[in-house]
Amino acid sequence: MADTLKNVIAQSLECPVCLNTFTDPKILSCSHTYCKACLENLLGCNGNDQMLRCPVCRAETQVPNQEVSKLPASLALKSLIEDMNNQYQFCSNCNSEDRPQAVVYCQDCGKYLCIPCHNAHSLWQDFISHEVLAMSEIVSGKVSVRRYRKCRKHPKEDEECFCSNCRRFACFRCVVMEHTNEGHRFIEAAVYESSHVKSLEDLKSKADKKRSCFQKYVDFIDEQKDCVSNVQKQCTDDINKAFEESVRQLTKKKEILIGEVKGLTEGVEKELDEMKKSAQEHITHWTTIADVVTNKTKIPLDMDALAAHDTLCQDLQEALKQEDPDYTQSRQSSKKGKSVSFKRNVEMDEIALGKIVNAVAKNIALPTKDSMDAMVGTPDGRMAVGCHTGGVEIFSADGQHQQKVFEDVNIRGVGFLSDDRYVLLDCSNNITLYTPEQTKLNVMFETLSYDEGGFPSLTVDGDDQIYVSYRIAEKIHVFSPAGGKAIREIPFDGYRPHQITNYNDYLITESRETIRLIDKQGVVKYQLTKSGHRLIAAVSQWNTILIATVKHDECLINIDEYTNKLKHVQNLVIDYKIEKNERVWYTLQQYRSGEIAFCISDRLYIFH
Repeated sequence: MADTLKNVIAQSLECPVCLNTFTDPKILSCSHTYCKACLENLLGCNGNDQMLRCPVCRAETQVPNQEVSKLPASLALKSLIEDMNNQYQFCSNCNSEDRPQAVVYCQDCGKYLCIPCHNAHSLWQDFISHEVLAMSEIVSGKVSVRRYRKCRKHPKEDEECFCSNCRRFACFRCVVMEHTNEGHRFIEAAVYESSHVKSLEDLKSKADKKRSCFQKYVDFIDEQKDCVSNVQKQCTDDINKAFEESVRQLTKKKEILIGEVKGLTEGVEKELDEMKKSAQEHITHWTTIADVVTNKTKIPLDMDALAAHDTLCQDLQEALKQEDPDYTQSRQSSKKGKSVSFKRNVEMDEIALGKIVNAVAKNIALPTKDSMDAMVGTPDGRMAVGCHTGGVEIFSADGQHQQKVFEDVNIRGVGFLSDDRYVLLDCSNNITLYTPEQTKLNVMFETLSYDEGGFPSLTVDGDDQIYVSYRIAEKIHVFSPAGGKAIREIPFDGYRPHQITNYNDYLITESRETIRLIDKQGVVKYQLTKSGHRLIAAVSQWNTILIATVKHDECLINIDEYTNKLKHVQNLVIDYKIEKNERVWYTLQQYRSGEIAFCISDRLYIFH
C-alpha cells in the first residue's frame, strides 16, 4: 500500500506538459502548475510575450515584464519533490516490517530490490533480460523510473482501459461501476497509446514538411539577396574600372556613386532580411511546439496531462493551417535591387564617371489608344510619335505632351532631313515632305503600294537618303530627297524586316527575335538572336546600340547597351513591368539629353 501511495504521489508531481517531475514549478493564475522551462516554451509558442494560456483550462495569465521567472513559485511542491528525492527507497520484495534499503530497481518487475533480493532475482532465467537500474543513478537524476499505471480508486488494479469521452485511463472495475450507463466509449489502453503515438508522429511529420517548406522559402530569399549583392558588386566593379581610367581627382565622385548603389540595394536587402526573419520565426514556432507535443518518452496519464497535450496538439493543428510562403513579395523586392546598374559616361569632352541607373520610368498614355506606329527624335531634342490613326504627337524629355501635328496624315513612319524638313510615310506607303512649319512640299516618290510591298518602315541617314523597307517584297528602296524613283535597292536574304534604323554606314534591321547589322548592300555583318523574345533596336547618343528585349506574355522589358559588333556592354533596365499590350508593336529611341524612350501601341515610357 505504501509503494502504491508513493507511485500516486510521484505521478502527481509530474508536469502535465513535459511529463517529468516538476523542475522549478510555477503557478498560473488558474492555480495549475508547470515547470518554468515549459512555460517559457509555451510563451514563445503563443506568439504573445505578455500573456500565457494554460494548456489544461485555457485561462490566460499575465506574465510580468515577459519574464516567467517572476510568476509565483509552488513552494509546497518544491518541498515535496525534495523530500521525495531525499527519501530512501526500501526493498519492496521483503515481507518483514524492518525492510532493508533498496540498491536497484527492476523496470520490468516494477520493484525496488535489496542486495539479497537482487542476487536472487539475477539467478532466475526468466529475469535475465529485465532492465535493472541502480538507485544511485535514479537519485542523481541520470535515469528515470518507468512507473506502472495503477488505478487510484482500486490501487491493485491496472488501468487497462481508456475512456474516449472522459479522456482518462480507468481500470476494468471503474468501467463497470462508473461509466457503463453513460454511453461512454472505451478502448484498450495499449490501443490508445499506440494511436496517440501515431497521431503525434503524424503531427511531427506535417510540422517537418511545413518547416521544410518555409526553409525553402528562406533559401530562396538568400538566393535573391545574392542576386542583389552581385548587382551591387558588379556596379562597384564597373565604377572602380571607370575610376581607374579617369583622373585621380574623381575619387570623391566615385565614393558618392558607390554610396548610391549601397543606398539603393541595402534597403532591398533589409526588406529581404525582414521577410527571412519572419519565415525563420515560423520555423522556430513550429519546431518548438512540435517538440513539446511529440515527447515520446512518456504517455500522459492523468486528466490534466491529457488536457494539456490535447490543447498543444490543437495549437499545432492551428499552426499548420498557416499558408505556405508567397514568393511574390520577395521577388518584387529583389527586382528593385536587381534593376540597379551603372551608366558610364563615355563622352570624350567631359570628365565624369557616369551615373547610377535604377530603371525609373515615367508612364505616359498616348492621346489616342492603340495608335503608335513609329517614333523618332526631333531636331530640337524632343520625341515624335507617329500614329496610324492620324498625327504626330510631340513629347518633351520630361514626358510633357507639347503638341500634335499632321492630324490628317495616317502615319507609318517619321524622319527628318538635315535641314529639319519632315519625312512622312503614310498607311498607303506614300512619302511626303513637309517644311519645319508643316507646309507640304510638292515632291513625289514612286514607292511600292501596300499590296505590292506590304507593311513599311522608314529611316533617314546622315546624307539625307531615305530608306523604306517592305515586308512582303523583302527589300529596301533608297530615295533621294529630290523624289522620283528609288536610286537603288537593297535585298534581304530570306528574312522580313519589321523596322529599320540608320547606323553610320550600316542599317539595323529588326525581325521579331533577331537584330541584324547590315551594310548598304544588304550583307549581314553581325547578328543577335534571342529566341522567344521580341527585340527592338535604337542608336544611343554615344553611338552605341540600344536593344530592348520584350517578354510579351509577362509584360516585362530589358534594355541593354551593345557595341557596333553587337557585343553586350551593360544592362540599363532589368525586368521593368509594362502595361498589357495586345498589339505586338514596339519602338525604342533615346533623347539627346540621355533619357530612353520606349513606346508600345498606346503608352510611352521614359527611363531617366
